[in-house]
This record gives sequence, C-alpha cells and structure tokens, in this order.
Amino acid sequence: MEYKYCENENFEDLSSGRVIYGTSGAPNFPVRLGNEIYRRCTALFPGKESFTVYDPCCGGGYLLTVLGFCNHNIDRIMASDVSDRMVSVAAKNLALLTRQGLDERERELTDMIRQYGKSSHLEAVESLRRLRNHLVRNVDSTVFTADCTQTLPLADAPDIIITDVPYGNLVSWENGERDPLRAMYRQLAMAAHSDTVLAVIMDKKQRYQGDSWSRLERQVIGKRKFEIYRLAKTD
Repeated sequence: MEYKYCENENFEDLSSGRVIYGTSGAPNFPVRLGNEIYRRCTALFPGKESFTVYDPCCGGGYLLTVLGFCNHNIDRIMASDVSDRMVSVAAKNLALLTRQGLDERERELTDMIRQYGKSSHLEAVESLRRLRNHLVRNVDSTVFTADCTQTLPLADAPDIIITDVPYGNLVSWENGERDPLRAMYRQLAMAAHSDTVLAVIMDKKQRYQGDSWSRLERQVIGKRKFEIYRLAKTD
C-alpha cells in the first residue's frame, strides 16, 4: 500500500502497555496505518482545521489515543463500546491526552519503579515525557457504553468516524444482530452530519451491503482492508 500522509517513523513511545494502557481482548492497531487512514479522511475537508472524531467500537481506546497524540487537529474525541470493561480502559487511555492524565500516569510508573526497579518502567517514563512535550493542548474526550447496532446517544455529530470493527479470533460482536455490520452503518448514518466521513477497518472478506453510505476509497492490506465513505446523496 502507498502511504500518502504518514511517514515510516519510530512509534515506540506509543506501544501498548508502555504509557498507553493495554488490556486483554483489545487488539492493537498499527500506528502508521491508523494515522494514514485518519489523514486520508481529513484530506476530504479542505481548509478545515479542527475535528471531532468518534469510534463506536473503541475497545480499550488505543487507536483514538494514538490519533490524539499524533494529530494536533483533533480537539474532541467521542468513544463507545458495548463492553463496560473496555470503556473503563478507554477512559483511562483518552485521559492521557491531557496534562493531568499524563501526570497521574507518571506517578503510577514512578511508583512501579520504586517497587520493582524494572528498566521497562524507566523507559516508559522517558516515553511519557516525550509524549507530554508532543501534546500541544488537552484533548476533550467523552467515553460511554453503547451498542453501535442500536441508537447511539451522541450529543453532537462527529466530523470523522473511524473504527476497527470486530473480526477474527480476538474479538467478536456481542449482540444478536443477524447482520451487525449493516446495522452499525445504519446507526452511524443517523448519528452523522451531511459531511461526516466514515472509515471502517475490517477483514477483507467482510462487506457492507446497504445504501446509507457511498464508498470513496478501498484499500486491502494483508488480511485487513479499510473503506472510506460519505453519506449517500438522496434526491
């Protein structure tokens, strides 16, 4: 795949479990790929300088947290997941996009250094301090529990929706929908504004069958693919 917007940098400071909290059952997402997809979405808004971003299948919030650190044009993040446990982890991770959240995480890591003296904790503190220098301002975040195949309680319509939907052996849909992917697209269409851009990462065998969204782009990367959409125009 050709990367148009994200160089192949060292993203070690953003490794899950270092500063950003990791948790079982929440797969990580490649940092470079996540930034590339997000920036392809922002390119569809020429002249726009700030964005509200939403992930309806946020898991532990890893993807959104990475995007918040790497993209200074994000000023608000909304995140939801059907799992209360995942929502709790996502809230902790998105809090890292504030000075207060980073200060609290540094205190945790410093306590771990005192207790265990591990070099990994020392390296994590060094990563945290670099991330703090990179954070130009606090990013506002809202995290809540919701089933994305049902009505979504969003106060405002997001500019960009980006999500890595359940597939494979690590995660699965936790509802009784016969076609949860289509149900999600339908609910997201109702939560969007007329210019909202939707980016969905999925297994390359998964397909969206519906008329709410018009596909603008499709890219296959190994077993994954991502598709970018805008709302379908109605007469």
